Amino acid sequence: MRYAISTGRATRDIAADLRDALPTAPERHHAAVTDPVGVGALLRACDAYTGTATVTAALRLAPLLFQRPGELRRAEWTEFDLEAALWTIPATRMKRRLAGKEHGSDHLVPLNRQAVAILRDLHMLTGRWRFVFPSLRGTDRCMSDMALSSAFKRMGIDADTALPHGWRATARTLAIEALGIPAEVVEMQLSHTVRDSLGTAYNRVTWLDARRDLMQQWADYLDKLKSDATVIPMKAAR
Repeated sequence: MRYAISTGRATRDIAADLRDALPTAPERHHAAVTDPVGVGALLRACDAYTGTATVTAALRLAPLLFQRPGELRRAEWTEFDLEAALWTIPATRMKRRLAGKEHGSDHLVPLNRQAVAILRDLHMLTGRWRFVFPSLRGTDRCMSDMALSSAFKRMGIDADTALPHGWRATARTLAIEALGIPAEVVEMQLSHTVRDSLGTAYNRVTWLDARRDLMQQWADYLDKLKSDATVIPMKAAR
C-alpha cells in the first residue's frame, strides 16, 4: 500500500483499518519428545523401522544431526567429506531470507562417528547418484517431503506426540539441560542467529571445535538413552 501511495495508485493505506480487526495467528511449535526416557523409546522405534534403506537411514540420521528435514532429505553426496567428518550445507538450501541465501555462509555440520558409519553404509547403495536419499520414483530427485512423516505414522507415532522436525527441539532442550552444552553452541549448530560483537562469520570458524564436541557428546548420549542405560548424576562428596 505504501508503494501504491508513492506511485499515485492510492491515496491512503486502507490496510491500516484492518490492523486490529484481524487476530494474530497463534504460534505453533513442532511436536517433540524432550523426556529422556521417551527419547530412548523413540530412538528404538526408529532403529526397528523396516521400510526402505534410504528412509531407514534418514530416520537414524535425523536425531544424530538434528537439521531441518528438508535440508536432510535434499542432501547431496558432494556436500559430504566423510574423511573430514563434515557436512557443508550450501547457503542457498538453508531456511533464510533471500539475502542470506545469496550472500550468507554455508552451514557446517560436524559429523559424529555414528553418523559417518551410517553414511558410509548408505554410500554403497546411493553413492553413485546425486542425492543421498533418492526418490523411489527416480534417482534424479530426492525423497518425498512426506517420507519421514509417513514413517512416523507407520510406527504409530501421532503428530501430536512427535514429528521429524521435533528432533531439533529435542536436541536444543537436552543438549543444554542434560549435557550442559553452552546454549550459544547449540543455537549455532541449529543454524539459529547467535548475537556476537565479532559477527556470525567469526563464530562460524572459531566455534567449530566446540560444535564437533557437541555433536559427538550428543550422539553418545543418544546411544545411552537408546540402550536404556541409567545415567546417575555425580554429586560432590561433602
